[in-house]
Order: sequence, then C-alpha cells, then structure tokens
Amino acid sequence: MARLKVTQLRSTIGAKHNQRESLRSLGLKRINDVVVKEDRPEIRGMIFAVNHLVKVEEVD
Repeated sequence: MARLKVTQLRSTIGAKHNQRESLRSLGLKRINDVVVKEDRPEIRGMIFAVNHLVKVEEVD
C-alpha cells in the first residue's frame, strides 16, 4: 500500500476548528512537522480539508 508524507507548511492561527482538528488527527502540531501515513480514504479526507496548510508527497 502506498504511503503519504504530509508536511505542515502554514500555521493554524485563523483556521477553522475542523481544520485544526484534522491537523491534530494527522499528528501535526507545528510548522515543518512531518508525518508518514497510509494512503487510505479517511486520511485523504483529512488532507483535503487542510490542503492549503500542508504539502503531500507520495512515498514508496
């Protein structure tokens, strides 16, 4: 299964509550935090909610 490398690029200051919660659920706490997650629909949904705050790369 593919994996996704998610990097937080922008702050959550001024972001909506659900966007902050999505970042927290992904495991991102501060700018430049990086997590590697499985490529699953629920993870894709969280990333879609915060796509303006993060950078996503596919990792093998």
